[in-house]
Amino acid sequence: MFSWLEKNPFFFAVAVFIVIAYAGIIEILPDFANRARPLEGIKPPTVLELAGKHIYMKDSCNACHTQMIRPFKSETDRYGMYSLSGEYAYDRPHLWGSKRTGPDLKRVGNYRTTDWHENHMLEPASVVPGSLMPAYKHMFKNNADIETAYGEALTTKKVFNVPYDMEGMPKLGTWEETQAIVKEQAQMIVDEMKNQEVKDAFARGEIREIVAIIAYLNSLK
Repeated sequence: MFSWLEKNPFFFAVAVFIVIAYAGIIEILPDFANRARPLEGIKPPTVLELAGKHIYMKDSCNACHTQMIRPFKSETDRYGMYSLSGEYAYDRPHLWGSKRTGPDLKRVGNYRTTDWHENHMLEPASVVPGSLMPAYKHMFKNNADIETAYGEALTTKKVFNVPYDMEGMPKLGTWEETQAIVKEQAQMIVDEMKNQEVKDAFARGEIREIVAIIAYLNSLK
């Protein structure tokens, strides 16, 4: 067999290709599937965090910020542990990005606070001198769309089996139950903020966009 292949270069090349392709499938695909599984401790976003992600995309934050730390020393020194595929198991759509006008935000929740985000969104240069980022003052006046976020969470639970309502995972429940959970999470953020207009709106039952996006940014760890 081998002597025949040695005399027929074309079939020899085909045989080598088949062997390498088969070995690649055996070695690479199982490892790829394992790496894509959710890491231990990774949870789907809460409804308030999901509403914040919608605002993040609506205002095109992902056009200037990535959410993927590459395995280079210069990046891990600045941003922390490099990103693993299993961290994105519940992140739909992924907001990895490729353009960095601003810094990567994958682990911004580890080193920025609610107070910092509030000041940064209101007046970026007040906390980052020379910042090119525009102010997002409208987030302090517009209400977050909680209903759409709830609808998306419910859909991913039913269609993609995202483990909401399971032990140790965010609770979804009915719309009324979700409203109570969202209010509780928002209350903790509002309590840490200084903006009186946001506090007054929350007292009236309104959740401003700034509260939702801070919840989302705080969840990026």
